[in-house]
Amino acid sequence: MPRRKKQKLWVLKLKRPDEKKELQFELDFQSSLTTQQRFEMMFRQSNIIKEILIRNGYRKPFEIIKRK
Repeated sequence: MPRRKKQKLWVLKLKRPDEKKELQFELDFQSSLTTQQRFEMMFRQSNIIKEILIRNGYRKPFEIIKRK
């Protein structure tokens, strides 16, 4: 199993809301990730959302549609 590098912690602290700084922070964070890390993060978040939807009863189960 390959070793994972320790990633530095990204935290943005602002005294007042600032959309430009928030956007720049997000862009800097995303650009620091590899493509593989971005996809892994996207799939992980997608699975979390799917689990929440299933737990709250909003995801339809798989169904087979028969054509006439």
